[in-house]
Amino acid sequence: MKEKLEVGILGATGMVGAEYVRMLANHPWFKIKYVIGKKSAGKKFKEAKAGEWVTSYEPPKEISEMVVEEANAEKQSADMFFSCLPTDAARELEPLYAKYFPTFSDASAYRMEPDVPLLIPEINPEQWVLIKEQKKRGWKGFLTTGPNCTSIGLNVTLKPLHEEFKIKKVVVATMQAVSGAGFPGVASMSILDNVIPYIKDEEEKVFIETNKILGKVVDNRVEFANIDVAAMCHRVPTIDGHMESVFIETEKKITPEDAAEVLRNFKGLPQELKLPTAPDQPIIVREEPDRPQTRLDRYAGSIPGMSVVVGRIRKGLDDHSLRYVLLSHNTIRGAAGNTILTAEMFHKEGWMYDYR
Repeated sequence: MKEKLEVGILGATGMVGAEYVRMLANHPWFKIKYVIGKKSAGKKFKEAKAGEWVTSYEPPKEISEMVVEEANAEKQSADMFFSCLPTDAARELEPLYAKYFPTFSDASAYRMEPDVPLLIPEINPEQWVLIKEQKKRGWKGFLTTGPNCTSIGLNVTLKPLHEEFKIKKVVVATMQAVSGAGFPGVASMSILDNVIPYIKDEEEKVFIETNKILGKVVDNRVEFANIDVAAMCHRVPTIDGHMESVFIETEKKITPEDAAEVLRNFKGLPQELKLPTAPDQPIIVREEPDRPQTRLDRYAGSIPGMSVVVGRIRKGLDDHSLRYVLLSHNTIRGAAGNTILTAEMFHKEGWMYDYR
């Protein structure tokens, strides 16, 4: 058996791709074999990424010296591939890789396909069985997806509350960091000293993805949940970290104290399996009246950026409603980290190898 599984990263030179590289560079189970891009193909990775790192991170020499390859599923071979491609490129390339290899994506192109899991490992790992239906596509591999970065932070908090109190309605206003728009993202003169109350297709994604994520698996299909979700999405001048102000209505009575206890005690399959990228606490509850804050809390937790931080838990309009604020790191928990955690779960549980 290999000491480490070999992986390729589709879209490695983009904003989220850089996060994959950082998180996989010294991973105990996975080793980067390919960095794959289009415009930068033929360049060394350090040249392709020149000027695009927004942190002080520098990858190890062996990765910096890698030559960026153009996507070619027929000629490239690895134990798995990660995809953080733009939607159109993902729609074209991901099936070509899934035809041969396990492919873990956080792109939006195939999220709502009935045979493709939409996974947050702590929240709905049972959706893994949907890949059994992908045999009908004639694939030797498979494709999984992760939700939109905003949906991930929201649904990490909704799941335990839904299980305990049965959520009927969600109203959420998001304040989303500029890194969510990729690099170079939003023009500086558009976002500095400004808030933009529109992000294309974001509000629709939050509604439909939430009901798939929180749905039930029946006969290798997802029966969507029936939760009313209204989202209002805003771009704000922070670099990383999506903050969301949430209002929920529930069937059962709910108090701030009970909700805080449920959130604080929540753990999922990744914590049981002690996966390398799993935070000890997927949800961190803050008691202070002015937390979470983006600069203070986006890297909270045992695995920086993988915990969702919740605060300002308050009574809603009555005994069947609740208000709270959450913060999640959009390129870590909301993208690369969530997908890497999914691959770890598949590997540990053997789902990559015996699903047929």
